[in-house]
Order: sequence, then C-alpha cells, then structure tokens
Amino acid sequence: MSKTVCIVCFDHFTDIDTFLPWDMLNRVRLRDDDWAVKLIGDKTRHTSIAGLETPMHGGLTDANAADAVLFTSGAKGILPLLDDDAWLGAFDLDPGRQMIGSMCTGAAVPAKLGLLDGLTATTYPTSVPLLQSLGIEIVEEPMIVHGNIAAAGCLAAQNLSHWVIEGRAGKATADDVLASILPVGEGCVAL
Repeated sequence: MSKTVCIVCFDHFTDIDTFLPWDMLNRVRLRDDDWAVKLIGDKTRHTSIAGLETPMHGGLTDANAADAVLFTSGAKGILPLLDDDAWLGAFDLDPGRQMIGSMCTGAAVPAKLGLLDGLTATTYPTSVPLLQSLGIEIVEEPMIVHGNIAAAGCLAAQNLSHWVIEGRAGKATADDVLASILPVGEGCVAL
C-alpha cells in the first residue's frame, strides 16, 4: 500500500526545515518503493528564504489525501498566509487518519486550522507570541506530540522526520534512517 508524505511550502520557507525532512523522508524510498514524498504549494515553484527556487510536486489539496503532512517554517512566508482564507481553505486534514506535523513557525498553520485547539506546541522563540496569539500554550521542548499531531522546534527536523517514519514505516526503518545521518562516531548504517 502506497504511503505519501507532503511537505507544505510557500515563498520564504526555511531551507533546513524543508530539506532535512525531505532528505530523511526520501531515504525510506531506498527500502520501500511505495513510499513517496512531495513538496506542495499554491504555485508550481516557491523560493526559499535563502533564494533557492524550488519546483513543487503538487498543489495544496494534495495534503488532504496524504498519509502525513508537514508544515515547514518561515515566519516571513507564513504570516500573510494566516489571513489568506483561500490558502487555508485548501486544507481538509484529518488527524484521525493522518499524521500532521510542523516545524517552528509552521505550527501557526495547524493552530489557525484549529488542529492545535487545547494542545501545547513548541516553536522558534521569536514565534512564541504569534502562537500564543492563536491560543496555543508553548512548551520549551524540541518536539511535542499529541497522538497524530506534532510540533517540532528549531533544528528538530530529524525528530519530526523520525516520528513520521516510525508512524508510517516502523521503528526499525526510522532508527536506521536517523542513524544514517548522524555524525561519524555517533552511529552509521548503510542504506
């Protein structure tokens, strides 16, 4: 059975919070041909905060059928989207069947969609007031998980990716993928 993970992008997304999960999640394909990772957005190309123009693999509504959806970070890009009813309206996510995660400021999107109501989250320190204004209690942890919803803080993309891989491909695969990116001396496996 095919499994799809969508990473939601927009202009001014943060490179590391997009491409580290992209890399880790795609390492599962070396073991499982039915695993797919897609960058999605509301345009055919989005430009990162560092200026990298990146082609998208699909539109925002692709998230609605995905097994897992990750919202990348980038305050400059996210802030105007929080008031964009058409952009937000593209999402019809279901934490009952989907894993839904966010990186740093990306937590503002599931918060705005009502997916974090009554839950805690974590984010980049400068984005704490934004999430608090959306009614979210912030916890200073690398990652917060509430069932099928997770929020990862700054430089915790490996934690979020491991969570998705473990949830959709199993702990052994997740541990092997994580070990494959650790620095020399901290663990290494051949994929």
